[in-house]
Amino acid sequence: MNKSILGIIPARGGSKGIKGKNIVDLCGKPLINWSIETGLELRKKHTLKKCIVSTDDPKIAEIAEEAGAEVPFLRPKQAAKDISKSIEFVLHALVSLKKMGHTFDAVMILQPTNPQRNSNDICKAVKAFMSSKTNSLISCYQEDYINKNVMYKKVGKNLKPLSEDHNKGIRRQTHGPVYIRNGALYVTKVPYIFKTKKLLCNNPMLFEMKKTKSINIDNLEDLKLLRKILCK
Repeated sequence: MNKSILGIIPARGGSKGIKGKNIVDLCGKPLINWSIETGLELRKKHTLKKCIVSTDDPKIAEIAEEAGAEVPFLRPKQAAKDISKSIEFVLHALVSLKKMGHTFDAVMILQPTNPQRNSNDICKAVKAFMSSKTNSLISCYQEDYINKNVMYKKVGKNLKPLSEDHNKGIRRQTHGPVYIRNGALYVTKVPYIFKTKKLLCNNPMLFEMKKTKSINIDNLEDLKLLRKILCK
């Protein structure tokens, strides 16, 4: 691939839903190793020029390096808080690597909490994306039922509908499918990142994944489900 892409696997130390979530055991190896293996595959296929782990935790850094990942620096604490945004660790990585003599055309984020990826499919999607005019690509799955007509916010013991049409009996076929971001893959062109300080543009390219491949580990129930699927 002519364009150079930096892969970043973000893995901060703090986690509320599952303690040590990024390094919790999944089928006999730390969760982060699944994404590291994907990153290494993408390097071998020349889709990524470089792939690093961005973490503030020395223990995670040690585990990542043992798995073959690069951890050229630790993420600053201010970019590893619960309220920190992804753009913070991305900018930190780009600026830090530029000081080391490395520049890139795009950034790919591989979150450890979404380990079900196919590197061949990613290569094809990224090749099309890098030759397009859009500035970001995101992975999504198709959802045929979920839409604003069936979504509510909890207010006390009651529900507040997100749509005024929630009780009008609109058929599912009328609203059509929507696409839900699953967090497995983000790719953004570097000029857009520095210009806007954002990772998503208003017309991102779609990288479609199956719903069954879109489990995002937020809690123990997600982890148990993924273990049933992957640990065979």
